[in-house]
Amino acid sequence: MAPLHKFNPLRLAYIRDTACRHFGRDGKRLDCLSGLRVLDIGCGGGILSEPLARLGGEVIGADPSETNIGVAQLHAADSGLTIDYRATTAEALSDAGERFDIVLAMEVVEHVADVNLFVRRCADMVKPGGLMIVATLNRTMKSFALAIVGAEYVLRWLPRGTHQWDKFVTPNELEIALELGSLRVIDSIGVIYNLFDDRWQLATDMDVNYMQAAERAGGPAR
Repeated sequence: MAPLHKFNPLRLAYIRDTACRHFGRDGKRLDCLSGLRVLDIGCGGGILSEPLARLGGEVIGADPSETNIGVAQLHAADSGLTIDYRATTAEALSDAGERFDIVLAMEVVEHVADVNLFVRRCADMVKPGGLMIVATLNRTMKSFALAIVGAEYVLRWLPRGTHQWDKFVTPNELEIALELGSLRVIDSIGVIYNLFDDRWQLATDMDVNYMQAAERAGGPAR
């Protein structure tokens, strides 16, 4: 979990700032996501769901692992947070007709069997005027060297076999998948690790890690 803990502040800030710009909110307010229904797909133990709830979001955390959901529920209870954690999949939520102001798929799409289908099912849950934000890994030789050889074999940040390079998704492929889900990409940004400062930071370099935000047309800004 250590790499995620280091990555979390950056992706949280990106989600907050992107959502506040889109919905006309003041990002400095502690409750800047108040009234927004947020889906965190692949929530794990709730490392992202919890700070989103602290910002006022009505957070639903979904993960297919019963164990992960149990851990997340215990931690939220200990923290005094109300988060709707569910041991389920994005497909099941979409089939149930769930709709959200913000749908998050952070570090998920590089693990699914059919990217276009998965993204479309997630996009189906975005309300008119809503957002979908995705974080994933680009399929380049640089990402193979850094995200697999470096992160899994040299630095051992992740267990070996965590990622399969051929399942990484290029920004163009992700944008096409989002467009097939009737969403329009409004922002793309790279994420790099600064060895000197021991922290992640936003960058124009999208060769390895990157994030994209897309919107569904229609609906008033909230």
